[in-house]
Amino acid sequence: MADAEEKKTKANTPAQAKKVVSTNAASPKKTLERIKVKRTQPRSGRRSRDKRKAGNDDGYDSRIVSIRRVTRVYKGGKRMRLSTVVVVGDKKGNVGIGVGKGADVKAAEEKAVSYAKKHLVHIEKKGDTIAHDIQYKKGAAKVFLKPAAPGTGIIAGSSVRAVIEMAGIKDILTKVLGSRNSINNAYVTLEALASIKTTRI
Repeated sequence: MADAEEKKTKANTPAQAKKVVSTNAASPKKTLERIKVKRTQPRSGRRSRDKRKAGNDDGYDSRIVSIRRVTRVYKGGKRMRLSTVVVVGDKKGNVGIGVGKGADVKAAEEKAVSYAKKHLVHIEKKGDTIAHDIQYKKGAAKVFLKPAAPGTGIIAGSSVRAVIEMAGIKDILTKVLGSRNSINNAYVTLEALASIKTTRI
């Protein structure tokens, strides 16, 4: 009889221990609900970053004209950086050119874009083209711009095309007559477009 009672108590003890553990532990459904709640709650700072990204989208497009490596010589050696020229515009007549330097292309581009947005130039258009032809010279750079019929498109090189597209001009004929430097040609094109007037004085 004693042996039988000992066997019964041994058989019951693990089951009781299991019951105690199961009553104290949380149910699997509750743990899953807790995990879901934690995942759905936004982290601190994520919402502010999303707002900043949405706020930077102000309708301006950018086009990289030139990327160059610039080396500065110090006493202990040389330091290499990147110089980027960017054309920024809203394709509605507002254009700007900026130059930025940084350790990588992204940093240099951000500096150039911020500078170009602060120095925008308004260009007067006549429909999708310019009002009259113009030949403009600055330094060694010289450019010729001529209005074109609808459907002609943009006949221009890379740097001149970037400025014209960001200005929103769709039909124009251009020719670079002076220097072949892309940066100088972009600047002289911007000044030539800014000098065009659609109204008589």
